[in-house]
Amino acid sequence: MNPNQESPSQNPVPPVHASPDTTAGRQSRRRFLKATARATAVSALAGVVLPHVHAAEDNTIRLALIGCGGRGSGAVANAMSAGGLVLGDDGGTKRSPGVGGGGPVKLVAMADLRQDRLDLAHKALSQNLGEWVDVPEDRRFKGFDAYRHAIDCLRPGDVAMLTTHAAFRAPHLEYAVQKGVNVFMEKDFAADPGGIQRILRAAEAAEKKNLKIATGLMCRHSSARQALIQKIRDGAMGEVQVVRAYRMDSGYQMGPFPKGQNELLWQLSPGHPYQFLWCSGGVFIELMIHQIDECFWIKDSYPVSAHGVGGRYPGSTDCSQNLDSYSIEYTFADGTKTLVTGRYIPNCKTEFATFVHGTKCAAKFSGDIHAPTSWLYKDQRIEPSNIGWRAERESINPWQAEWDVLLSAIRNNRPHNEARRAALSNLGAIMGRAAVHTGKLITWDEAMASNFQFCPNVDQLTVNSPAPVQADAEGRYPAPIPGKTVEI
Repeated sequence: MNPNQESPSQNPVPPVHASPDTTAGRQSRRRFLKATARATAVSALAGVVLPHVHAAEDNTIRLALIGCGGRGSGAVANAMSAGGLVLGDDGGTKRSPGVGGGGPVKLVAMADLRQDRLDLAHKALSQNLGEWVDVPEDRRFKGFDAYRHAIDCLRPGDVAMLTTHAAFRAPHLEYAVQKGVNVFMEKDFAADPGGIQRILRAAEAAEKKNLKIATGLMCRHSSARQALIQKIRDGAMGEVQVVRAYRMDSGYQMGPFPKGQNELLWQLSPGHPYQFLWCSGGVFIELMIHQIDECFWIKDSYPVSAHGVGGRYPGSTDCSQNLDSYSIEYTFADGTKTLVTGRYIPNCKTEFATFVHGTKCAAKFSGDIHAPTSWLYKDQRIEPSNIGWRAERESINPWQAEWDVLLSAIRNNRPHNEARRAALSNLGAIMGRAAVHTGKLITWDEAMASNFQFCPNVDQLTVNSPAPVQADAEGRYPAPIPGKTVEI
């Protein structure tokens, strides 16, 4: 496939259906997650105000949550807020009609591999939401096939929330599309090219059924970034020559596998999945997919090739499959470059930002923890005193905006399918990871043609299945070896 056949900015500046009077003080997903972590059994939505809905009306959009970790619970909070529930930044509440079409949202089913996460998430979400979390015990499902039972609880027009790890996204999406329900799916979307192929096919099937699919690349719904994209498209920067993205922090090392446990379930337990390529795609993609997507959005195309280097520092005791440094150079059809750097080593310089350099000036596209620090500099100097234009302050955070747009599209029957674009950005991240892990130059055409899978039998896994990757006698897992490893 020619990377320019499918523009990543099919709608380069999608509208955010929000106004200051309905979005001030909307629920922050990050604050929700922090609050949930502080009080595991106390809902972070305590005291929220429920919208008045006539009992005879049946305009409720029902949700099934598949994957009950913090990310999934945060998405439920955003969905409820889009349906009219509001928690202010000061801990108080407001009444709002919601901007996601004005109707209520109700959680009706939940699924997870672990009973403790099911119980914790259910208690935290339902404690103060009453009837809006209507998930009795017989609609809380556990196990590898639990997603099917949860989706079966939905009806056309409802939303399956797919928030498990990347290895399971494709089979879950396929089943939701088969059942004719809308989807919100978190990143990452696949761990390998074979998973991406399945996502692309499911996206096409959903398009034919007029199903709505939102994806967790929330930066596309940032009004500040949208404004800067428009500046770039209008020529304010001249021709974009280089994009630079950084995610560097203190790291995510994993200890050895403790013998005597179920190895598959251990790999999927909290804190471990991002240490394994088969289930999450690895820490690099988990951390960098947003910024890689930003790079492709800025360039309005996908790269034709990627090469890179990476490794581990001497003496590392990390037992995972991840490297602790990644440096990737993407080349686009016009010859321009995007440079993506990930480093996860203690006591080193930290950075979390995306920068753009054009023939006229430079820009900062985003900042720490995906902050909407989107501005143009007067020239190429990246200095606070050299800022020439700033995007207006966002009135709604992007995690919320993506839900507002999804629910509005469902209620107003507008086309909304982000699955293909998200899958191709994920493929670009896989392509860069593969370039580092294999030590080879990887082309877009090779990535698009690949059906490589880390775990071909992911659909058939049960609690008794052997783990797709096995620890050695010391409890360590195999890390990529450039020149030998195959991922495409």
